[in-house]
Amino acid sequence: MALSHEERLRIDLAATFRVIAHLGMHEAVANHFSAAVSADGKRFLINPKWKHFSRIRASDLLLLDADDPQGAERPDVDRTAWSIHGQIHRLLPEARVVLHLHPVYTTAVACLARPEVPPIDQNTARYFNRIAVDELYGGMADTEAEGARLAGLLDGKQRLLMGNHGVMVIAPTIGQAFDDIWTLERACQILVTAWSTGQPLKVLSAEVAEKTARAWEGITDFSEQHFAEMKELMIQQDPSVLD
Repeated sequence: MALSHEERLRIDLAATFRVIAHLGMHEAVANHFSAAVSADGKRFLINPKWKHFSRIRASDLLLLDADDPQGAERPDVDRTAWSIHGQIHRLLPEARVVLHLHPVYTTAVACLARPEVPPIDQNTARYFNRIAVDELYGGMADTEAEGARLAGLLDGKQRLLMGNHGVMVIAPTIGQAFDDIWTLERACQILVTAWSTGQPLKVLSAEVAEKTARAWEGITDFSEQHFAEMKELMIQQDPSVLD
């Protein structure tokens, strides 16, 4: 029997949590991933409050409506999840998938006085002129006004480097979102390692960096297959992700 659109999303999103935990990119029982179910993006799946990524199953995911004011009052919904993801799905219908993390290297770059990802290799060049930066961290993002502000920064961009905080990625599919946030963390790891040598960086020219970024944009099938391989690995390790 064929799976419904929502059932497929549940399995893929649950697998994404498992993959991120497997890679050590999670933050205790914090951070959230969401995926839009409805055409307008307002009905979306998200992880329940304070459940470890490595234990999330397809059936654990909550189905919320960004237009439902009761969503903020549910005991199984983290206030920051509702404030950020609810507003992004309400205001940006193109944000079919929203991933928010505090991975070590990307967050380290976000904590610099000038958060940026200069193009020094193929991974960093993927983000040339393609990252929005938020330098107005004001504490926990637990208000709808803050979520709306973040949505405004993402309008026209797919990545948000959140100063003194972490990173947000939006994408049309779970596969593309996962590969994007994974590659951004790898890019920042390369960048931080290069900086740590104390030697000057050899930054690519704007022409080469733009050419490389566009080449990345032309191989979304690479991103989808990267996720598919990692998803299969998670299912093999623990089939309960499908439950």
